[in-house]
Amino acid sequence: MTSRRARGVLAGDQSSKGSAAGVSSHIVIIGAGQAGLSAAEALRKRGHDGPVTLIGEEDAPPYQRPPLSKGYLSGELPADRLWLKPPAFYDMAKITLRTGVRVTALDRAAKRVITADGEAIGYDRLILATGGAARRPAIPGADLPGVHVLRTLAEADALSAALQGARRLAIIGAGYIGLEVAASARKRGLEVSVLEAADRPMSRTASPLLGGWFGALHRGYGVDLQVSAGVAAITGAQRADGVRLSDGERIEADVVLIAAGLNPGVSLAEAAGLDCADGVLVDAHARTSDRDIFAIGDMARFDSELYGRSLRLESVQNAIEQAKAAAAAICGAPAPYDPVPWFWSDQYAIKLQIAGLIEGADQMVRRGDPEEGAFALFHLKDGVLIACEAVNSAPEFMTAQRMIAARARPDPDRLRDVTVAMREFLS
Repeated sequence: MTSRRARGVLAGDQSSKGSAAGVSSHIVIIGAGQAGLSAAEALRKRGHDGPVTLIGEEDAPPYQRPPLSKGYLSGELPADRLWLKPPAFYDMAKITLRTGVRVTALDRAAKRVITADGEAIGYDRLILATGGAARRPAIPGADLPGVHVLRTLAEADALSAALQGARRLAIIGAGYIGLEVAASARKRGLEVSVLEAADRPMSRTASPLLGGWFGALHRGYGVDLQVSAGVAAITGAQRADGVRLSDGERIEADVVLIAAGLNPGVSLAEAAGLDCADGVLVDAHARTSDRDIFAIGDMARFDSELYGRSLRLESVQNAIEQAKAAAAAICGAPAPYDPVPWFWSDQYAIKLQIAGLIEGADQMVRRGDPEEGAFALFHLKDGVLIACEAVNSAPEFMTAQRMIAARARPDPDRLRDVTVAMREFLS
């Protein structure tokens, strides 16, 4: 494997252990999302008794992002159910939470961060958990009023308010966010068009069979889902009123959502001279090319021994577990981070769970019947199980996680009966 690991002090360096970090050292965390909060909590659980400052650019306290496109947008989940911790938690854990604060620069030489109002905050160790921002492709008309993206709570509120009086929603992109918003908007009674440039939904993350199945699901709920549909422009004079496709067709819309993925939040790291390449490069303990700075979550790229390549994972699971790895290293108990990635999505009454990554798979084994709405697709590479896509099939998903971690080589015929495959794997 060609390593893209951060240069500098690597995982085995003893300087990361014992008193090097100092039990009373000041840990500053930039980014008050799932990863940042998980790191702060993990530091306390590992016995770090020094100051911990958690800085968030948003005004809201740390909250769950996945429901923004699902239960929160559909109106089924109130805002106070989004908070990851109650307000009293931060005082009890002695975590200084500062919201509405934008960090504009890192001064690595002086070991301090600079905020937008000129304040300098010193640190002994720094954790970057800056996530990312919704990608806005250079589409003519993308800056018109009525065009939305969805990543933050404020963006979800703006989209929800726009949908309140709307009849038609056009979504550019059929990834997880695009399809989840489509399902939520249908629950609210809107007409929905989803426009995808690839030949199937979820083309970057799902197999052709699964992507096609979800396409049929959405069409069954009345969504106008078009694939191989290039977008030429978002139309409108004073505000967006539709989308014009590359073939000239125009889709009318009162609201347009661009669901084109995530740009990792690397600007601070790049300006500070840290090694970056579609993410901040980190070692197996989340350490960057600066031994006193760690990076975790959506914006961190690490080498995976399990998959033989570098990965940048956008998932709650990765945010939590990589945060724990960084905290462990800071507290003198480093353990390599090499996870089985997993993801989930809720659309209508369907629960999708994916373990592993399907890229490079050369064989697929199906268990269950897609026509019945519950099935699992097992993906193998050179006989090794590397991924499982499970639709309303939690046991298969959980079994696959363990087998992927162990680099299991199941008999494909046996794999169709997951109970037999797991029993043979454990024997």
